[in-house]
Amino acid sequence: MNAASVWIGIVVFACGSYALRVSGVLLRARVTLSVFAEKALDRAVVVLLFAVVATSAIFTGHDVAGPARMLGVVAGGICAWFKAPLVVVVIVAAGATALLRLSGVS
Repeated sequence: MNAASVWIGIVVFACGSYALRVSGVLLRARVTLSVFAEKALDRAVVVLLFAVVATSAIFTGHDVAGPARMLGVVAGGICAWFKAPLVVVVIVAAGATALLRLSGVS
């Protein structure tokens, strides 16, 4: 893969992302959703984020991640549950993972 194809991909992705954001703003006044649809979309966002976190925590490529990473994600999740700032959540998760790996838990 050469540099030109990477830049083309970045530009196409940026344009598509911007088009989605603008269409949301422009169509919000024209399209009305029911209360059920709005609640379903709100829940879908949470489910999608949870799926990304779970996949990242459990797998490394095609292999299963070690227990240190999983426990680090759990530590960060506990901090997030108690509404800690994002910086604190990331530091606690990374620190817990690092300490577990340092102690021999891979």
